[in-house]
Amino acid sequence: MQDFWPASGYAHLERTPRGWLRPTDAYLRVFLALPELALVAESCPAEIALHDALLAQPARAVTPVELAALQDADARSNYAMFLAFRDALLAAGSLEAYYLALMRSGRVDVPPLFVERIVQAIVRQLLDDGQDAFEARAAELLFRPQRLSLTDGRMLAADLAAADLLRETGGLGDIGRLLVQGNAPMPALKMAVLTADNAAEYWPRSDRHAFVLDLTHEVANDLGHGLSFTLTRAHSGLKALARVLERWVAHLLGVSVAITPLQRIDDAAWRWHVGLDVESMALLNDLYEERSVDAQRMRQLVSLFRLDFAEPREMRADLAGSPVYLGLAMAADGVLKLKPQNLLLNLPLARAM
Repeated sequence: MQDFWPASGYAHLERTPRGWLRPTDAYLRVFLALPELALVAESCPAEIALHDALLAQPARAVTPVELAALQDADARSNYAMFLAFRDALLAAGSLEAYYLALMRSGRVDVPPLFVERIVQAIVRQLLDDGQDAFEARAAELLFRPQRLSLTDGRMLAADLAAADLLRETGGLGDIGRLLVQGNAPMPALKMAVLTADNAAEYWPRSDRHAFVLDLTHEVANDLGHGLSFTLTRAHSGLKALARVLERWVAHLLGVSVAITPLQRIDDAAWRWHVGLDVESMALLNDLYEERSVDAQRMRQLVSLFRLDFAEPREMRADLAGSPVYLGLAMAADGVLKLKPQNLLLNLPLARAM
């Protein structure tokens, strides 16, 4: 078993009898260490006192007077958001209950960074066996945006923040940033593509999000109405992502599903689909309604999947036994922002979860 994503705070969480994750004081301290809440040289005495008090007792009540005493407006706003998030998380009793309630509310007014941290910790538990580096890397798509590129016929996904930082600094930190800004010659550095040969290196470097995931379809046919793909890669990032999504649904909804990267949708009885991101949802809606989709939008489609319920009785009666088609697509700028909540909110379940 490998350890990974130590910065997620997973080690500080407790399990409920249901197997969900209960927040602890130590887990809340992980948020207090984030740059948005950490002390800086300019922190006023009131902010220092509040930060120290929360480190000592992360669940302590904070009065409006204490919050108003912070001189910096951004600091006041950041602490107010954290305290609201903290109180809702503790009231929910588990990360999973908090996340489901937040997403079902239809009003996500929590900073994305906090939501991403919650998702990361939940997914970390789903992969607690730490055996498959491809699944762990694929799981990063659920909480970190990716920059996709087509290189030598391969669809490659690099962590957006890590790729941008490498481009800005050449891997040399602040010195590299100055050199890049000064147009100084820099060595060409590339992020390594995860392969069977270097998979063991993923675990100690997991918090750096430094590996590229290959999402390539081995042979891509012309994308007509059938949306054809051929998948033959032994270590497909798409297959790994499918396994992660299966566990995600089972853990949060208690429903067993099988998800398969799909060669094509050619189903006269196509009844239900879910986009795993904004772009694929719009694209699948247009195709389902037989609206014209131009070639540029079709090229943004990364993959299709077929989802099948292990127990058709857990589906809506009018859809029982029918497959659910999933789509994954990048935006026009090549950025992929997978929304894992879409699977939780949009599956045709027989009962309210």
